[in-house]
Amino acid sequence: MNCKQLSLLLSFWAVVIGSAGAARTGDYDITDFGAVSDTTVLSTGAIQKAIDACSEKGGGRVVVPPGNYKTGTLVLRSHVDLHLETGATLYGSTRLEDYRPMKTDYVSLRTWGETVQLIFADRVQDVSISGHGTIDGRGSAFKKLSWNDEGITRPHLLRFVQSQDITVEDVTLRNSGCWMQHYLACDRVQIRGIKVFNRNNYNNDALDLDGCHDVVVSDMMADSDDDAITLKSTSPRLCENIVIHDCIVSSHCNGIKLGTETNGGFRNINISNCIVKPSEDQATQFFGDSLKRGTSAISLEIVDGGILENVHVSGIVVEGTESPIFIRLGNRGRGYAQGVPVEKVGIIRGVHLSNITVNNAGRTGCSITGLPGHPVEDIWLSDITIHQQGGCQNVDIPADEKEKEYPEATMWGVLPAKGFFVRHARNVNFRNVTITTTQADERPEYVKVDVE
Repeated sequence: MNCKQLSLLLSFWAVVIGSAGAARTGDYDITDFGAVSDTTVLSTGAIQKAIDACSEKGGGRVVVPPGNYKTGTLVLRSHVDLHLETGATLYGSTRLEDYRPMKTDYVSLRTWGETVQLIFADRVQDVSISGHGTIDGRGSAFKKLSWNDEGITRPHLLRFVQSQDITVEDVTLRNSGCWMQHYLACDRVQIRGIKVFNRNNYNNDALDLDGCHDVVVSDMMADSDDDAITLKSTSPRLCENIVIHDCIVSSHCNGIKLGTETNGGFRNINISNCIVKPSEDQATQFFGDSLKRGTSAISLEIVDGGILENVHVSGIVVEGTESPIFIRLGNRGRGYAQGVPVEKVGIIRGVHLSNITVNNAGRTGCSITGLPGHPVEDIWLSDITIHQQGGCQNVDIPADEKEKEYPEATMWGVLPAKGFFVRHARNVNFRNVTITTTQADERPEYVKVDVE
């Protein structure tokens, strides 16, 4: 092939590739399909038509222009970017009958039959939600009717299941009926630059990564009534290869949490350069233990037989949580499906916590606890400063192991150490850890029981 022939061939492929790119990057304005900027009019069908048309043509952007649009359940398709322009708001309908029950074949604690959500995707690839607009679920319209009604009578706002190459960026997410965003068994997820406000109902988590692989979360600002940054494992699939950095979060419960559901567990997790602080809105509280300052900043838990290993948390600044650091190996033993028992105690090992500053914590103290015969292992804590309320007399060591109880940093009340209560542990290392109190406190800085 001579140079001229090669040049012609390259030009031909440039045209072909350019044409394919154009087909995949076309804009589909929802108003062209009948969506109306009027919150008294339901635009679900029109928006879904735009999504379907975009996917059928090979992909592109479904554009939500400035305005206020009411919708029920929307199902995202592969190769679609749902793009909300500045000034655009998608409002969730306040009627449950406008939400389409969705079913997935993935089995986990979070797939009880059919569930409802505002935006749903299952087994999709190359999907994104972008732009500087807002999605508002208006979740306060859905009352809590039973203990496990989240996703059943109270819709999630976003739910992705068994999907790959997901990007959610720049948007503002507000007011879900329960969890704000649930990514279940997904791969290659990027969440960056989003704002989350979820403080209008029970179970109002800001972010839930559940059995996901290869995830990067960055530059998120979140204010949630329930847990803020949450990793879960409601199936045997581990949360694995997760990087979270440069986020600012507020919570009445746990700021950064691995747990509570832990059937698979967590491996290769790196969380850095985050701020955990109280909510600016202290008037509204639904869940948690009524602590305005929040329950914990960092909670690392295994209670359903999984494994937690190679977890690094560093560069965290904390303002005002009750019990800043909580590491717990328990044995609740809840299976991920009916008839699937958990037959072993899980494992916690290889945890590194460093460069953490805590101000204005409560008086409870921190804890690192395993179970008799099942110690937590290989824990490194370095360059940590904790300033807490103090003012306590000596406290007895808790007699009850609470092996089967729900793990919570305040589960034993005020701890016998103003710093760290460590029980059933092996190779726990403290270096340059400083504990100070506002009021004089009789408790020692460390209490160690069954520790090697």
